[in-house]
Amino acid sequence: MKSHSTTILSVRKDGKVAIGGDGQVTFGSSIMKSDTRKIRKLLDGQVISGFAGSTADAFALMERFEGRLKDYPGNITRAALELAKEWRTDRALRKLEAMMIVVSKSETLLLTGNGDVVQPTDGIAAIGSGGNYAMAAAKALLAHTELSAKEIVAESLRIASEIDIYTNSNIIVEELA
Repeated sequence: MKSHSTTILSVRKDGKVAIGGDGQVTFGSSIMKSDTRKIRKLLDGQVISGFAGSTADAFALMERFEGRLKDYPGNITRAALELAKEWRTDRALRKLEAMMIVVSKSETLLLTGNGDVVQPTDGIAAIGSGGNYAMAAAKALLAHTELSAKEIVAESLRIASEIDIYTNSNIIVEELA
C-alpha cells in the first residue's frame, strides 16, 4: 500500500504570499489522520514551507532544506539549489517520495521529487494529489475576484477538497507580507 497525502498551494498577490495545505494523510484506502500540519515556518518565520508525498520522506527533505537555509540565510534559491545538488548525488535522497513548496517575502520555489527547483512565473504553485484542482481554482480566483492571496488559497483548497479524495477541508493557511 502507498501513503498519499495532501494538497499544498501557494499564491502571490499584492506584495503578499500565502501558502496552505489540508490535513489529510491516507494509507491505501483509509484515512490515517485528518489534522496533520503540513505547513511549517522556518528561519524564525521568514520562510514558510509546505510538503506533499510520503510523510517521513517529506520530513527528511524539510530537515535537509532547513539545514541548507541556515547555511544561506535569506537566500532560499541558493539553499534550494544546494539541496538539489545534494539530492542528485545522495542515494538516500534520490529515493525520497516528496515535494515541497517554499516561500519567502520575495520568492516562491517548488522542489520536485527529482531534485528540480522550479520558480513559477505567475506566482502560483501547487503540489500533491489535489494540486491541479487547487491550482485551477486559484488561477480563476486570481483573475476574476478581488480576494486576497490568503483568501484565494483557502477557497482553492476547499474546492480541491470537494474533488480530490486525498484532500480534506481541514485547511491551514499562513501568510507573509
